Amino acid sequence: MISTSDLREKEIINMIDGRRLGFVSDIEVNLEKGRIDALIVPGPGKFLGIFGKDNDYIITWNEIKKIGVDIILVELKSEIITKEEDEDKN
Repeated sequence: MISTSDLREKEIINMIDGRRLGFVSDIEVNLEKGRIDALIVPGPGKFLGIFGKDNDYIITWNEIKKIGVDIILVELKSEIITKEEDEDKN
């Protein structure tokens, strides 16, 4: 089993283009189903996950391919959906 603090220490890398996306800043949890729905990573331009634009990357659980000792490999084929865009859809 992996804890949320362990997830925060792992860097997220996109397997498609090799891009480093950053570190997990938050987690979306579905309390009804008792599972993690997505990992949230501060978008580019944020400093310490606080200062900057509110364009956080939302990486769904299905896009996560491997959780390793130091990194999390994800497969993002299309453009990354940001938190701001996700809220606009709802």
